[in-house]
Amino acid sequence: MNKFVSFFAVSLVFILASCGQTPEDAEFARLEDRAQRVEIIRDNWGIPHIYAKTDADAVFGMVYAQAEDDFNRIEMNYLNSMGRLAETEGEGSLYKDLRMRLITGPEQMKAAYAEAPQWLKDLSDAFADGMNFYLATHPDVTPKVIEKFEPWMTMSYTEGSIGWDIERVSVNQLENFYGSRMTQLPLETSDLTEEPQGSNGFAIAPELTANGNALLLINPHTSFYYRAEVHMVSEEGLNAYGATTWGQFFIYQGFNEKLGFMHTSSRADVMDEYLETIDEREDGLFYLHGGEWKPVETKEITLAYKAADGSMAEKSVGVHYTHHGPVIREQDGKWVSVQLMNEPVTALMQSYMRNKAQSYADYLDVMEMKANSSNNTVYADADGNIGYWHGNFIPRRDTSFDWSKPVDGANPATDWQGLHEVSEIISLKNPGNGWLMNTNNWPFSAAGEFSPKKEDYPEYFSHNTENPRGIHAIEVLEGKSGFTLQSLIDAAYDSRLPAFDRLLPTLFAAYEFSNSPTKSELAEAIDLLKAWDKRFGVESVATSVAIYWGRELMRASMADAQLQEIDIYDYMANYTTPAGRLGALRKALATLQADFGDWHQKWGDINRFQRLTGDIVQPFDDAGPSIPVAFTSARWGSLAAYGQRTFTDAKKNYGTRGNSFVAVVEFGDKVKARAISAGGQSGDVTNPHFNDQAERYATGNLRDVYFYREDVVANAEETYHPGQR
Repeated sequence: MNKFVSFFAVSLVFILASCGQTPEDAEFARLEDRAQRVEIIRDNWGIPHIYAKTDADAVFGMVYAQAEDDFNRIEMNYLNSMGRLAETEGEGSLYKDLRMRLITGPEQMKAAYAEAPQWLKDLSDAFADGMNFYLATHPDVTPKVIEKFEPWMTMSYTEGSIGWDIERVSVNQLENFYGSRMTQLPLETSDLTEEPQGSNGFAIAPELTANGNALLLINPHTSFYYRAEVHMVSEEGLNAYGATTWGQFFIYQGFNEKLGFMHTSSRADVMDEYLETIDEREDGLFYLHGGEWKPVETKEITLAYKAADGSMAEKSVGVHYTHHGPVIREQDGKWVSVQLMNEPVTALMQSYMRNKAQSYADYLDVMEMKANSSNNTVYADADGNIGYWHGNFIPRRDTSFDWSKPVDGANPATDWQGLHEVSEIISLKNPGNGWLMNTNNWPFSAAGEFSPKKEDYPEYFSHNTENPRGIHAIEVLEGKSGFTLQSLIDAAYDSRLPAFDRLLPTLFAAYEFSNSPTKSELAEAIDLLKAWDKRFGVESVATSVAIYWGRELMRASMADAQLQEIDIYDYMANYTTPAGRLGALRKALATLQADFGDWHQKWGDINRFQRLTGDIVQPFDDAGPSIPVAFTSARWGSLAAYGQRTFTDAKKNYGTRGNSFVAVVEFGDKVKARAISAGGQSGDVTNPHFNDQAERYATGNLRDVYFYREDVVANAEETYHPGQR
């Protein structure tokens, strides 16, 4: 048989050559023929609407359109997910790559692709075809590393969330364990003043809406330009619109004609660390489990990287595994292994299949796959249902252990005992109050008085606490009715900053009882803050003073708060000293004075949106064009999150993450939606859709979504087949 296949291949090459056509020509002709089966309509915002007969051809067109908009982000996402960043970034990224390669690699990806159902293989094939056709028709585009995309690569990038579970593992500790440094690297610490990863999702039941239709708010908080808008339609039942993470072939947060889904980052416990007892013998490494010594699996992982002189080099690392998972560090003389979900086929199936669900029952069937490990889900549909699930993949555990810390790997009682059923996890369907929400907060306020009760669930079901956005969400939802798309937008952009409800009284008390001889220097700022309504605004000087003070107080508090495991807001309100609170205000005013020559700065003058280049890490320039933004960091309870900070070469605050894609959807006889994306659809600075949504973005002025073909055609800017532009 092998001889026959070899003979056939040689004969085919001979026949093609005789016809003047090389195998490369034949492949291009095949892709070109496929492209003719796909129609791309770009609307007047540059958003691609993909039409095809089959799902696979729609995927082909969708990823081709993505590559047109920002090929660089697609390639970098795959280099990260496959553990190949060092091939372009150099030796400094080797241990980031090793972290990913602990759970994936070419062999694992190829094996996953081989076991996938045929329909998923077809979609993966279409992904590779679309990417490769883009490169073939755009010879001016030079990939950093990936010159040819393979179908199996999709198995490394299956969920679409802000970060992979494995990325919670410390790179520094991984290098300390597997590297050869003479001195140990410190554990990475988080700066709590930076914008938190997360999102908002609201669902409103028909009885609280003006038109008697369910409403959904889709409001992911990611780094700007992390996802793109797309609409994909096939004659096989696919008709989905929303945000897709660059390089993936499914809508991650969005809607179809019958239902919509919003994902918020979850802190349901989906991964655990195990303290492994190791015995090093002449015949190998062994670990203790259930009174038995079992062999440690060791395998060599070879990582390629770009050397300082530009040449390619390799580094091989021998990594260790127990039955729990890869060993990632050492602690108190024990090795620490980590167990987490690693089900690429099921995860990719679930991510795609939710796009085609047509009812609550359909969506629940998709949830039963239990392969979404990082997200909560806020849901609404055309039948009037609203729903919430806190997590999805949740391992069943012995509740006598503290799962917030590493557990004894030698004790079989700490092994996972399968997964919880979807019916067992924290969830809501059609609560009596008529609304539900999640802001990455705990689920125990998700529906007001109808919320789940904390005491009814194991501790590991939710490690979240309440947060200022959760408090704010209740304020804008509770007791309200007659919701429309616009009033839902108004709620999502409400200007209250409730974190300061707790914090400012402590500052005022510190000032009142202070005996400092320089107390009067703060009098004007204190009076300004006392008169402030705790609402952001571009004309508000008080907003500027409050934000700068809050940052300084948080920065001074976070190390001790983390060390003592105290919620940062509790620490700031209850554990900081009067002198510390006043000192933070002095420092805030001094910073404003030094940076701008006067501390009396309107918030909109120093809080700006700017997009100068298509770089993944954006540069900022105070002398460049920028737009005022009223909303603030989610740290202070702003539902419309704008994670801003100052930069080395700029004094003003520029946003880098937070509101990235925002949509509101109404599910009636016909679906209606409005949306906005940060900046614009394209990553090409010369494209008219690079920054054409910026003004609307900065003011929360969402545009109409064109979902039905007649609306798409009526607002079309360009219609073409892949390869024609």
